[in-house]
Amino acid sequence: MFSITVRDHVMIAHSFRGEVFGPAQRLHGATFVVDATFKRTELDSDNIVVDIGLATQELNKVLAAFNYRNLDEEPQFAGINTSTEWLAKHIADQLADKISEGALGEGAHGIDAIAVTLHESHVAWAGYERALRPSG
Repeated sequence: MFSITVRDHVMIAHSFRGEVFGPAQRLHGATFVVDATFKRTELDSDNIVVDIGLATQELNKVLAAFNYRNLDEEPQFAGINTSTEWLAKHIADQLADKISEGALGEGAHGIDAIAVTLHESHVAWAGYERALRPSG
């Protein structure tokens, strides 16, 4: 499996509902380093996984939609505990949509999977990986 990873970051504020979150039930900020990894079994006709420039650009656009925002006040996140794990899935799904729309180039339609990792700190991170095409 071939892969490339692009990196960006996002700064948000949010709070959680539920005793399990302890003091994080109060409004707090987070800065996440975001890695998006694109995977495929075969390289495209240019011998690449995906155009790194386009992948970087589209990751930035996905993150810009909620960068420097209080997620508790954003209608698209109403009623959702925007945990690190949930945000990783949200970002992966948004990138999958970008691929489907052709925003990462025609060659990107051959990508088999996307993995997104959000680094909360140097000691803790969470991620989500999703397939884009049925294997076989």
